[in-house]
Amino acid sequence: MDDQKPSEDSLQQIKASITNYKKRHEQLIQEQIELAASRDDQREMTENCKQRSDKLIRDLKECQRSYEEQIETEKSRVISMKQEESGLLEEILRIEKALKKEEAKNDHLQQQADVFTAVPERPVVFRGSTGSKADTFEMKPRVVYPMEGGTALIRFDEDVVANKILDIQKHRVALGSDCRITVEARPVQLMLPRLVEIDSEVSPRHILISNLPKMDTDMLLSKLEIHFSKKRNGGGEVDKCELLPDSEHVVITFVEKDIARGLTEQEHHEVELQKKKHRVRVTPFLNGKITNLQTKMAVCPRTVLLTGIPDVMEREVLQDMLEIHFQKSGNGGGEIEDFLYNPLGQHTSALFEGVATAPEE
Repeated sequence: MDDQKPSEDSLQQIKASITNYKKRHEQLIQEQIELAASRDDQREMTENCKQRSDKLIRDLKECQRSYEEQIETEKSRVISMKQEESGLLEEILRIEKALKKEEAKNDHLQQQADVFTAVPERPVVFRGSTGSKADTFEMKPRVVYPMEGGTALIRFDEDVVANKILDIQKHRVALGSDCRITVEARPVQLMLPRLVEIDSEVSPRHILISNLPKMDTDMLLSKLEIHFSKKRNGGGEVDKCELLPDSEHVVITFVEKDIARGLTEQEHHEVELQKKKHRVRVTPFLNGKITNLQTKMAVCPRTVLLTGIPDVMEREVLQDMLEIHFQKSGNGGGEIEDFLYNPLGQHTSALFEGVATAPEE
């Protein structure tokens, strides 16, 4: 019987074991609770991290989009600035071109001003009374009229006579008892300038010398060429030296450019002429270029052209016979001022002068 009863020590050990297992169980439960809490914390932290990551991704995408928009805006600004720069460059080029044009125009006007203030001196004589009529510049042309063979020009004193001759047109001229010729009267038409515009500029190689003494022409030209060919006198190599017969002034042409400018700036020069120093005046020389020419046809009111004149007798005799015929009033003629006959087979030219506002021939 005693052997079957558990020993007291065994019961104690079992109780102790149960107590230990309870403590371990409680510890495990506590650890389980802590692990569950830690798991929940990790899950919450993971969720928070995920939310933060999602927010960062959204923010990053927003920043990327904003950056791209800013890049596009800056690109547009750069393109706009380049276009504006191109426009400004074109404007600068246009202004520079206009400025060069204005400078060239200003230089041209300055040259004109220099010429107007340095024209050759010429004597001026008062020959009439003053009036209220405005100042005008009238140019009387000189027209060279080529004549064909077998023609004649007659200038009458009155235009009425010339009109009668033209109205009759066909004229039978008696050259003797048994000889008659038929000539035709035609009006004389001349091409005259109606408007002439001349653009002038100062020549860099020419000078105009005035205030010269009366002396032998060859000697004068030689002295002037020698003087103005010397560098100590401000000159240079002379290409040509010539006298203008209408003004008695001398034009010197230099080989090199810009020599003329220095001489004209000094204006007055002492040149040895006629064994003494003579004060001459040096001014710019103008080159003219016709920029606009408009013409008109004008009929000479007192001149008639006769055509179809045969070569049947001596020139002087035939001219006298024609002149006698057209002086007779019975033939429609009148007083003749000039008569010019050109026989067949010959060539000559008639000079018409002063065919201007008041028609003069």
